[in-house]
Amino acid sequence: MTSLYYYLGAQLPNLVYEQSIPMSSGSFITLASYLMKPRDAALFECCTLDPDPKPNPNPDPNPEPAEKAKKPVKCTESKLLMRWREWERALRLNLAKGRAKKLEREEEGIAEPPESPADAAAVAKHALSLESPLEAELFLDKARWSAIENFQNNEIFSSNAMYAYLLKLLLMERRAMFNVDEGFTEYNRLYADILGDTK
Repeated sequence: MTSLYYYLGAQLPNLVYEQSIPMSSGSFITLASYLMKPRDAALFECCTLDPDPKPNPNPDPNPEPAEKAKKPVKCTESKLLMRWREWERALRLNLAKGRAKKLEREEEGIAEPPESPADAAAVAKHALSLESPLEAELFLDKARWSAIENFQNNEIFSSNAMYAYLLKLLLMERRAMFNVDEGFTEYNRLYADILGDTK
């Protein structure tokens, strides 16, 4: 089965955060699921940018017999996904705590961030020091990208490498949304300037 992961990893285009996305996350899941062990492919549902995704509020009331027999997926089955979720959770808690302090709001409802991983706290602190919200979001996603690469280590032909690849695609899709919003803001500014010149 390792040869399948080698084949899959070898044919995937290299991902560079600042470049355009080579395929959608959905297309990747479809492609990879054919070549991965079913149990490994099932863990794709754990590959989210949210460390604590909400359960489906409307589950299928009549699942297929095969689905009933499925063993529930545990995200802790992947060390990479477990470390990613811990890091992202710590980052979000540090951001929430820092924002509350910055806005002089009560911090009572915010859970205390864990001491580890320490770099998540440093990333949150730097992001909060940036004046531009867009710049802060881009900085955070770049830090997320680096964290995922760190968790992947040198694994290239494994299930963990596929999870890292999907998480990166999700970050690239998120960045593309920022670029669209940024472009729309610039368009509005230029349009307002043009209208101003005609008055």
